[in-house]
Amino acid sequence: MLWDALTLQLGYNATLVTLGAAMLGVGAGATGTYLYLGKRALVSDAISHATLPGVVLGFMVMVALGGEGRFLPGLILGAALSAVLGLLAVTWLTTRTRLHEDAAIGAVLSVFFGFGVVLLTVVQVMDAGRQAGLETFLLGATAGMLRDEALTIAAGGVVVLALVRLLHRPMILVAFDPDYAVGQGMRLARVDLAMMGLALAITVTGLKVVGLVLIVALLIIPPVAARFWSERAGHVVMIAGAVGGVAGYLGAAFSATAPDLPTGPLIVLAAFALFVLSLLMAPGRGVLAAALRHLRFQRRVHLRQGLLALAAGQPVYEPLTLRLMRRAGLARADGVATEAGRAMAARARLDERRWQILRSDPAFEAAAARYDGLTPLEEVLTGDQIAALDRGLGPAGMV
Repeated sequence: MLWDALTLQLGYNATLVTLGAAMLGVGAGATGTYLYLGKRALVSDAISHATLPGVVLGFMVMVALGGEGRFLPGLILGAALSAVLGLLAVTWLTTRTRLHEDAAIGAVLSVFFGFGVVLLTVVQVMDAGRQAGLETFLLGATAGMLRDEALTIAAGGVVVLALVRLLHRPMILVAFDPDYAVGQGMRLARVDLAMMGLALAITVTGLKVVGLVLIVALLIIPPVAARFWSERAGHVVMIAGAVGGVAGYLGAAFSATAPDLPTGPLIVLAAFALFVLSLLMAPGRGVLAAALRHLRFQRRVHLRQGLLALAAGQPVYEPLTLRLMRRAGLARADGVATEAGRAMAARARLDERRWQILRSDPAFEAAAARYDGLTPLEEVLTGDQIAALDRGLGPAGMV
């Protein structure tokens, strides 16, 4: 069953839902990158919680007009209008009062969400609301999703992704350096509005799949995971989109295997699994890479100290140092230097004396800042600099 879901063999509708969720994840991951890099991740939380009153009011209006209350485009329109009001409320509180943005976000999301829960309770006692199923917008649900709904969600993800590609440069500049962006003639208010608009669009589009409570995770977890893999903003955007797409695909596929499995939590758990994988396995910033760098550094320190001990005519007794030096062929089992060890010890002693001059002479200040005390100086300094240091040592220091 699971393999059929992952290979899109559970039927046409399940395939549409899975691909739609994947496209939504790509758009959410790419969009969330700009919020994350601009340190505005919590804004998406306010937007998502502010959608609940709009969803319920949209349902009420459509029922009052004699229409189908669960018509997804109508619900999305109501959610968008409500989210815009929430976003405007956050902006007004931040700019017109002394509240910081985090406090304004907390106030707005709690009030809007509370109002939405009250409206949801009212709908459940309405004759037309008994089968509304609006609670699925809290955590997301794809079971029974119609073809048109799946296509709407996929189309929303594609449109958002296209806009992200179009607005990439201004949004990256504003996220990293607003002052430079102003110097380039960009209007911060417009770029910020576009960024918030994309977050709003992906939020209301993903309500049916992920739910308003968890959509913020799909906006933030993929960029956080992507940040472990690259230092370049453009690459982070692409990796975040890929992480979000894989999370959406896996979560929707797992949800399709059983009708009672909630889609939103499964997508978030898939995104979290990819985050943990990134945390552990990323080559530059991952935990395992950091541990390997530490072990290599530790090995270099022990070898350096062992060579300096041999240069001073002292045998090596420290177990780890002795083991590393024996493995490198620099010392015997009793800690006495081999011929290769004596040669390297002499070079290490010479480097140590050069280093003493290097850090005490202002003329070598720039070079001293680059030297880590472990790398051979020939790999750090030029030949002329080495010669100048050796002149400072004199004939006796070269021995």
